[in-house]
Amino acid sequence: MIHRSEEGQSALFKENSESGGGPRKKRIGGSSPKPTELGLTAPSQLVKNYVLDTNVLLHDPAALERFKENHLCILVDVLSELDKFKSEQTERGANARRVHRRLTEMFSNSEKVTQGVSTEGGGTVRLVIYDPASCPKNSELLNSFHRVFPDRERVDHRILAACLLLMQFNKAPVVLVTKDINMQLKARAVGIDCQDYLNDKVDAREVSNYEVRRVEVDSSELHRFASTGDLPISDDRVYGIAINEYVLLGAGEKQTIPARLAHDGRFVRLNIPEVLKIPDGQSLKPLNLGQRCLIDALLNPDISLVTCYGHAGTGKTLVAVAAGLHEMFNRKYNGITVSRPVVAMGDQLGFLPGSLDEKMRPWLQPIHDALDLLMRPTTPLGPRRKQQKSGGVSGAPTAVKKPYELLMEQGILEIEALCYIRGRSIPNRFFILDEAQQLTPQEAKTIVTRMSRDSKLVLVGDPAQIDNPYVDSRSNGLVYTRNRLKGQPFVAHVALNRGERSELAEAGAQLM
Repeated sequence: MIHRSEEGQSALFKENSESGGGPRKKRIGGSSPKPTELGLTAPSQLVKNYVLDTNVLLHDPAALERFKENHLCILVDVLSELDKFKSEQTERGANARRVHRRLTEMFSNSEKVTQGVSTEGGGTVRLVIYDPASCPKNSELLNSFHRVFPDRERVDHRILAACLLLMQFNKAPVVLVTKDINMQLKARAVGIDCQDYLNDKVDAREVSNYEVRRVEVDSSELHRFASTGDLPISDDRVYGIAINEYVLLGAGEKQTIPARLAHDGRFVRLNIPEVLKIPDGQSLKPLNLGQRCLIDALLNPDISLVTCYGHAGTGKTLVAVAAGLHEMFNRKYNGITVSRPVVAMGDQLGFLPGSLDEKMRPWLQPIHDALDLLMRPTTPLGPRRKQQKSGGVSGAPTAVKKPYELLMEQGILEIEALCYIRGRSIPNRFFILDEAQQLTPQEAKTIVTRMSRDSKLVLVGDPAQIDNPYVDSRSNGLVYTRNRLKGQPFVAHVALNRGERSELAEAGAQLM
């Protein structure tokens, strides 16, 4: 969603001339420009006209190539908004620059950018100019719109007014594409067909159903699977089940065994230890079926990407950190890298002082909590007697460092800021990305493409808890990664639906 300022920029029609602006002077003093010169008339009336809002281009610069044989309309007001973001050293700024470069390439050989240029999909893209001073005076539809929304300089209203003009000068349908929910409501209020950008949205069922799929088998097949850990099955019985998807093999109501569909079409038994042992620390035992499936995926050396959905308290972060420590201490990886998107819930407290680790500490506190819980030495409960430890000559007590802080000093445990990850190559690391639902699809792609050989990437999050205004539960980086890479032999997905933090946390997640 784009939060626009109240100040807008009026885009007057300009005509290039070698004589120093004579034609422009004549244009202003004489008759109004023709609709074709303002981009209001489409090259043909056989296909739809799609008007893109700024937030769509910032979300996915490749949207310019997504509309196949249809006409694509880019308002000059949208270009002005993109110009505000192009200097940002963020993914949003990079996307704005990509849009500018791509439009420059498209219009490089065109004399009239308002008449449209062809795209690879068979459609066209053109610039549209909305000038209140030169629009038709007898448009009752536009006059009615201005009575409802009198502020003609607000960019939202200029885009909507341009859509109404396009509807007046074209017989083919005109559709506004925006990710701004408030903009969608305004458009529908004045009779404009409005749609969300659906190219990277997943099916709603993929983020609403966290139950493990059940596959019915015969009692003899279930017994054979229990004894051998392997069950070949026909293709028609596994139709719709993705590779490395976890299922529950059942024969009757009470006889069930969890299994994973291997890449060769066989169901295989979960291969997990009874507990995840952390040297000189605590041991973690899976408490439910979902956690057992997650541990199987995290410990499988053939799976290099694990995505996990789960609401608050299901243990997704704790289990991921425990599996990473377990694998690291067993020398499967050189170390653990942990990161998290820097997206605040509510008001922020301003800039944070200190080094990178100190700045990231508030954002990664849940990770520190998990590390402290898992690596804390086993001690009896109750108050401990205070022990004074001398700190050299002065005799001042010295603070005892926590076990995970020693690993951080040695570089074995690394805290990574996502804003610096572009261009890196991460080999032989167990990479945990918490709160991955806050990512945009482009940011998720950047992280996935950083992984080198022998590394494992774990994306965990809750699609229902999103504070990033540019994504939603069906278009964020976590669900996008799951949807696009589903079915690959090195990818697994687990959904956790049972809370284990406490009865209070589980009741809050379900009822509040």
